[in-house]
Amino acid sequence: MTVIFRLAAAGLMVGGALAGCASAPRAVSPPAAASALPAGLHATPPSLGQFPYSDADVDFMAGMIPHHAQAVIMAAWAPTHGARADVAILCARILVGQSDEIKLMQTWLNDRGLEVPDAKSTKHKMKMGGMEHEMLMPGMLTDEQMAALDKARGPEFDRLFLEGMIGHHQGAIDMVDVLFKAYGAAQDETVFKFANDVFADQSIEIDVMKKMLAGTTAHLEKTR
Repeated sequence: MTVIFRLAAAGLMVGGALAGCASAPRAVSPPAAASALPAGLHATPPSLGQFPYSDADVDFMAGMIPHHAQAVIMAAWAPTHGARADVAILCARILVGQSDEIKLMQTWLNDRGLEVPDAKSTKHKMKMGGMEHEMLMPGMLTDEQMAALDKARGPEFDRLFLEGMIGHHQGAIDMVDVLFKAYGAAQDETVFKFANDVFADQSIEIDVMKKMLAGTTAHLEKTR
């Protein structure tokens, strides 16, 4: 299934599927009042859109901020860690693009009066059983992996960065899949567009990075 076809399938939202998984139904018209909304759905302020947002939307946007924050940290190391030209260009794109997307997600949460994660925090805070827990989102590097990446230079940095970012991007795609499976999710226009952008952009970048990694691995094997 091509990326274009998958995005089109996600756009149907009713009776369609994304990667073989049922996507969230898109409402035909907004409920007349917030009290008419089912559990887990919330009325969007009138000035921000006509469709409701869901608990799944909030979890997705709040969780993607620390996910992006780690990618920004990783990408920012390229100039000081001896990244080769093509890796450095990719890092610059990730740095700018995901920094802008963090601002978009923070604005979306703030406009709805919701808790806004810090742009530099790489741990997602969740409340369970009356206690707050910090966790890594899917695909994120552990503290040990981040330390190893920070220590690496040149081709070794390229290899660890590409391996780590491929898994990182796949984790973001998995988060999109979870979002579209959730009841009532992605009816909000901003969430819907952003989630599809994440899926499309990061799917393409995974393919690019796999090719770059093959070249990096071959170079390292020759120099050993």
